[in-house]
Amino acid sequence: MKLFRYLAKEVLVSTMAVSFILLLIIASGRFVSYLGRAAEGKMSFEFLFIILGFHIPSFLQIIIPLSFFLSLLLAYGRLYIENEMSILFACGISKVKLMLYTLGIAFIATLLNGFISLWLAPTSEYQSKLAEQEQNQLTVFDFIQPGRFQGKGFNTTYVAELTQEEGWMKDVFISNTAVVDGKRVPTQTLATHAEQLKLEDGSTYLVFKNGSRFEGTPGEKDYKVTLFDTYAVLMDESDTFAINNPSTKPSHEIWASDDLKDQAEWQWRISLIIMIPILAIIGTALSQVNPRQGRFFKMLPAIILMILYLGMMIWGRTALEKGRIPSEIGLWWIHGIFGFIAAFLFLNFNEVKLFQKKKVTSPKSNLSGTGKQSA
Repeated sequence: MKLFRYLAKEVLVSTMAVSFILLLIIASGRFVSYLGRAAEGKMSFEFLFIILGFHIPSFLQIIIPLSFFLSLLLAYGRLYIENEMSILFACGISKVKLMLYTLGIAFIATLLNGFISLWLAPTSEYQSKLAEQEQNQLTVFDFIQPGRFQGKGFNTTYVAELTQEEGWMKDVFISNTAVVDGKRVPTQTLATHAEQLKLEDGSTYLVFKNGSRFEGTPGEKDYKVTLFDTYAVLMDESDTFAINNPSTKPSHEIWASDDLKDQAEWQWRISLIIMIPILAIIGTALSQVNPRQGRFFKMLPAIILMILYLGMMIWGRTALEKGRIPSEIGLWWIHGIFGFIAAFLFLNFNEVKLFQKKKVTSPKSNLSGTGKQSA
């Protein structure tokens, strides 16, 4: 039991460290893309962190199997290099028992990833879609930051000052395009004050006070300048949509569904759980190295196998969604291939000779040996 705790500590601590690094890399890429949308005034900075937090379980369900596999290679590789594995084998710990300990550690990671894949990730994705719907109901003026030009190109907004209590915007400039006689023309609106008015029917108007509106290109005959005391514009409303994405549906719902996309999502969630014990067997077999070789000697072929496994699963999921693979076959054949590879590597790791030829002594050799003895 002490040996199991020791191995579990070595592997699981490394798994947490590798998972944190991979999560940081993936989340940083998403954060940069969301930051660009926030800078353009398409989302608030508060929503940026909320939506990123909702996506973390979806990242983790893929990261955990990969980080567990890499951690297994690193932890066991170190034990081989420092001759700790040699001492364990000399004390009577067989390679079969080592594999059973490893599968016990993999069972812990499997339970965690099962909880994330089957419940936490779908729930978080559903909440992220709800948050996106609420965000889409807001207008650009809900994200306005006084004293800054927001947007790009012809779609630019500027507000010098914003009064929080009254909701008035002072010294407003808006540049966009409008469709006139079937073609888009640039428009600019200047006003000393502006505010948003929401009517009882749910429509929202942007009301400008004491300003001017410029429509068209200066110098052309259709260029218009309009001065106004009050000018109201109906704001576009984003339609709410039903959340039917398979990644947001509960596991029990997609399991009973006949839709191909739901079936692909269900098999994908299960596959992320099944691959952990398979990768555990492969990792244990490939972690055995000679101290002179270094613990990174078999790292490259192991990583290639891992990438091939994940890549085939992604391809299979896409093919299943498009109906190129029957749902009865689905992704299971991929696990069958790598399960066979894992079994082969384990037998080789345990030094089991599958195709060993038996030496057969010929009668002539026996006779010649007998003749020599008699002589």
